[in-house]
Amino acid sequence: MPAGVTDPNYKPLPGRLGNLTIPQQHALDTLRKQLQDEGLFVPERMDDATLLRFLRARKFDVEKAKAMIVSCEQWRKDFGVEALWNFDFKEKAAVDKYYPQYYHKTDKEGRPLYIERLGLLDIKALYALTTPERQLQRLVHEYERFLRERLPACSAAIGHPVETSCTIMDLANVSLSNFYRVKDYVMAAASVGQDRYPETMGKFYIINAPWAFSTVWTFIKPWLDEATVAKIDILGSGYKDKLLAQIPAENLPKEFGGLCACPGGCSLSDAGPWNPPAKAE
Repeated sequence: MPAGVTDPNYKPLPGRLGNLTIPQQHALDTLRKQLQDEGLFVPERMDDATLLRFLRARKFDVEKAKAMIVSCEQWRKDFGVEALWNFDFKEKAAVDKYYPQYYHKTDKEGRPLYIERLGLLDIKALYALTTPERQLQRLVHEYERFLRERLPACSAAIGHPVETSCTIMDLANVSLSNFYRVKDYVMAAASVGQDRYPETMGKFYIINAPWAFSTVWTFIKPWLDEATVAKIDILGSGYKDKLLAQIPAENLPKEFGGLCACPGGCSLSDAGPWNPPAKAE
């Protein structure tokens, strides 16, 4: 079993530490050794749990997983990921009015809840405050915090490894014209998540999907792999029961049918195990 497990009922999912077949264990050992022998191994970023994420993303094909890791490491250098750890998104509060994107508490499985309200998007106002480049830098900064701070804190809180998030994307009042104007950022964001931070999506709820969403979904779906598509639930306006089956009411913001109403608004509170109440803003 992985270190730090305190939950007596924890049963690792297949392909995770503590539940590997003999071929999967062999693939993990082979990948680790190849990376070490070729001088590509980065200890702080390539623990066994991380290597397994890349292996699962490539169906335990060692060569494909290694190629994915090598490509990711090159991208990290090109994008300047390490320098983004101290990224200051000073326009955060202003941007929140026109495109809320935030982590907030956890679901019933201890996963960080990530919420994005695409329906509130005001392109003109948004890009008067920030740029697509800074939006993407913020996204990567948040992914890094997700791996280094949020997941470890969530794992400690629930007593077993937490490796994925639970996402809500709210499309209430979204317009096709607005989506197409921001589609390059949305596609770039999807690519970063899928290719650079693989196997970190646990559940993904698309709520308030309008009738025209089928057109948008047709556009997005080819960009996503089968495993990703399988984790996505597309819901209309009758989403409340589905969300509350997965997320405690006290953790779900009121606007989505929950009970949470953080002082100053949930979208700016950064509330969660990674930010104990005494420190929460």
